[in-house]
Amino acid sequence: METIGFIGVGKIGLPICKHLIKAGHKVLGYRRGSLAEFEAAGGTAVKSPAEATAQSDIVFTCLPSDEALEQVINGPNGVKSAVKPGQIVVEFGSHAVPFKKAFVASLAEKGAVFLDGEVGGTPGMVEAKKGVIFLSGDKPACDRLMPIARTFADITLFLGPFGSSTTVKVINNILVGMHIAGTAQAMAIGLRAGVDNDLMIKAIANGSGGSNQFGIRAPWMAARKFMPQQGSAPGLAHYLERGQELGKELGVDTTLIDCLLDVFHRALPEIGERDVASIIEFFEPKADKKG
Repeated sequence: METIGFIGVGKIGLPICKHLIKAGHKVLGYRRGSLAEFEAAGGTAVKSPAEATAQSDIVFTCLPSDEALEQVINGPNGVKSAVKPGQIVVEFGSHAVPFKKAFVASLAEKGAVFLDGEVGGTPGMVEAKKGVIFLSGDKPACDRLMPIARTFADITLFLGPFGSSTTVKVINNILVGMHIAGTAQAMAIGLRAGVDNDLMIKAIANGSGGSNQFGIRAPWMAARKFMPQQGSAPGLAHYLERGQELGKELGVDTTLIDCLLDVFHRALPEIGERDVASIIEFFEPKADKKG
């Protein structure tokens, strides 16, 4: 079994690590916050990205910002300081393709291979192995990773040249945003329509109007279950902005994304740190929100 270094053991990283550990891999984890739950699952905490890299065969990173990725790769005690020839490093966080691609050459200087990875799915979906893993870049390296990725996702896809995973994730999240906003609009109406809420959700989730996001978030909207946050509204809005930019670059009309972004931008102050499902409140009568 491979030894995996995992940097960024957060909402998505933790369930991935749990699956890797259950599959028999030794997992060395690093994050700035607590690693107590990771250690309780059988992981081994380390003190720096460099330590995780030096002691592992493969390095997975899952980082929330460009600044975090830059620091983890090129900073003091970063991955680059300890990476070995032939070692594979995969970033599963979302960053603009040009930014992410710059690390290919940076790590190639040390003989390592940097891959573009993405995760399609909520933390709960990843926990249940229902997320989808996207890999792109050096094909032999991606092929080597496939059996490992399948320990934490039933569907793992090689999407082609570096950057393809990030592009597909942006397209995926355009639809995620549309499905969540559409679910919120529909549920704001449905919850006041006088029908049985549970039966309504069951009928739609299993009918032609259902979607993954409806199945996940319609029950949360009905129950007002917006914490703990499973999906960040600002994060999703950022994806929509990138999708809007990509559409305009390609000469595609983005009218629907434009409208959706307007809704998100107006709703964000009310959503705050709650799950994006709370966007339902944007569509509800103001009197209900006060009550």
